[in-house]
Amino acid sequence: MTDAGKTILVTGASSGIGRAVAAHLAKDGWRVFGTSRSGRGGPEGVEMIACDVDSDDSVTRAVSAAAVHTGRIDALVNNAGWALMGAIEDTAIAEAKAQMETNFFGVLRMTRAVLPLMRTQGGGHIVNISSLSGVFGTPFSGVYSAAKFAVEGMSEALRLEARPFGIRVALVEPGDFRTNLPSMRRTVAAAAASEYAAAFQRFHKNQAKDEAKAPLPEPVAVLVAKILADPNPRARYSVGMFTQRMVGPLKRFLPGALFEAIIRAALKV
Repeated sequence: MTDAGKTILVTGASSGIGRAVAAHLAKDGWRVFGTSRSGRGGPEGVEMIACDVDSDDSVTRAVSAAAVHTGRIDALVNNAGWALMGAIEDTAIAEAKAQMETNFFGVLRMTRAVLPLMRTQGGGHIVNISSLSGVFGTPFSGVYSAAKFAVEGMSEALRLEARPFGIRVALVEPGDFRTNLPSMRRTVAAAAASEYAAAFQRFHKNQAKDEAKAPLPEPVAVLVAKILADPNPRARYSVGMFTQRMVGPLKRFLPGALFEAIIRAALKV
């Protein structure tokens, strides 16, 4: 089947990485269904569907709405998410649960919703947008990292479970890109009066400088298209600035104490 005959569902397609991925695949000839909470705001050529990944019913309706047009979903890109910032000690359990609800359970909901259809049709691709924060625990984004670590673990297991049905699963681990994620970050309520406030502000300031130099997210879209064209994609792919992508190899090959020292120096924590 050519790309022109394939259907893909991209969550969080109204902005940032999701929007870039949806737009790129639509230009490549895919029939692209994108989701946002409102069902609006997608790029040209993308059919938008309202979907709140925090809701079982909303996810079921969205997947059904996409599948009813063609009878199949050849690929799912799980991108919808947001970022919570703050020290672990300052993070309320309710705040942590809200982060996990979208960034982990949202991915799980979408994945579970498309798997029966993919099994019936004999295969498909699932691409989960993780983060370099899913490779190492980022200070002052610990719960965000925890959600991404959870997505990584789930994806590794799913690759083994779903492979006999022709379903291929891959992770994409972006570094910083110029999206609206920074402006939409939520800071934990206790941050202002925290013992960690000074360190948090230093970290946040340096983070903003890095993000200002970041590229636009089109390289992520190009990478996703490459993964979807591969009948046997790798488990994970990093993408972004070289200095950030080196985190993965450094963590794997350096002694733990040396890796932490490098991270402390780079992030000024």
